[in-house]
Amino acid sequence: MTDLMPAVHQPAAETWPSLARPRSNPLRRVGALAAIRLIAKDLPATINLDNKSYGLGGPAMRVHRSAAFLDRLGQDAGSGFGEAYLAGDWDPEPGTDLADLLVPFAERFSNEETRHLLPKWAQSLRWLVTRSQPGDQENDRAGSRENVSRHYDLSNAMFSEFLDPTLTYSAAYFGTADPTAGLGEASYDELNQAQLAKLDAILDAAGVVSGSRVLDIGCGWASLAIRAAQRGAWVTAITIASQQALLAQRRIADAGVGDRVQVALRDYRDQIGEFDAVLSVEMIEAVGEKYWPVYFDAIERRLAPGGTAVVQAIVMPHERMLATRNTFTWVQKYIFPGGLIPSVKVIEEVTAQHTGLKAEVLMHLGGDYARTLRIWRNRFIEQWPAIEDLGFDPTFRRMWEFYLAYSEAGFRTNYLDDVQLRFTRR
Repeated sequence: MTDLMPAVHQPAAETWPSLARPRSNPLRRVGALAAIRLIAKDLPATINLDNKSYGLGGPAMRVHRSAAFLDRLGQDAGSGFGEAYLAGDWDPEPGTDLADLLVPFAERFSNEETRHLLPKWAQSLRWLVTRSQPGDQENDRAGSRENVSRHYDLSNAMFSEFLDPTLTYSAAYFGTADPTAGLGEASYDELNQAQLAKLDAILDAAGVVSGSRVLDIGCGWASLAIRAAQRGAWVTAITIASQQALLAQRRIADAGVGDRVQVALRDYRDQIGEFDAVLSVEMIEAVGEKYWPVYFDAIERRLAPGGTAVVQAIVMPHERMLATRNTFTWVQKYIFPGGLIPSVKVIEEVTAQHTGLKAEVLMHLGGDYARTLRIWRNRFIEQWPAIEDLGFDPTFRRMWEFYLAYSEAGFRTNYLDDVQLRFTRR
């Protein structure tokens, strides 16, 4: 995969102003190099920088522009490493998969004994290079529409190039003991059935049958709504991404279930009515911590007596969520503005304190998500010529390859998990 990229990429300055090289600061540069040496001391990877190698060996990266690379790391610990990849300051060595390279870094965060890349004394200095979330990513009604649109309205055609035919943009369920086995052979052909299996698992957990009244919050391109309607359910599917809603309506009509599914461009806070099942798949990550109580209160208010809610959520360990919830990360800056990944513990606490809902974890899909992401990334690269024809440039390609690989590494190391939770009234 890596050899398809230019050896040294240079982003277009007018298109990517955020990737302009930061002003050089010798002190910060020295600090960044010192941090790399500390990190690499016991890291099972190799960082090739200025004709020197750091690390214990294993997946390797080569820094092409060391001064720019160190300036970015010294300027912003949360985004600098990823921005340096977007800017072309470094690449995996030929033959090294990007996600395989990122795994050793992610493992340091997922290991209880090495939750941090740096020793404790160095962690105390992180405030010097850590940014806080900007105020313009607030998830009130107007902010949510803007944040969601920046990702989900990016291009229906672009998403169609690498998602499976159902256009399901969440973890699939492969039904194997270890979905991460044989990632190198993960096939696009297996994705469609795995996504249908995931959709069916959600509908089964919520007890959706013919005649059920279903609310799908954050409906995406309507794969779950269509699947529910094919069971005979009546579905209200809501989203705040306008272009996504248009394609969802077209897909519903093409599936022949237009009489059973209503798509509405509507914020979850504005929904009314009662439903036998309330479903929400990987939407909580865009809600924001301040609004988690509002989100679960809205779910409870929409449930009819005896109703069931099922939420599929990306989660992280509680301690890591607490440590990072106020920092501004690369993913928030470039992929999901306003996003924050919760923990299972905080979901249980919020629902216990602010609602009458009882949470039950049904499935863990972290390994399945790693496999899903590998298939998406392979497909994205395979379909790149068609995506480029839509008007996307090579820096966008690097951004999405890094995002998909970065996420895969998180799920492979249990730094991230994906869970299906069922909620009933206590």
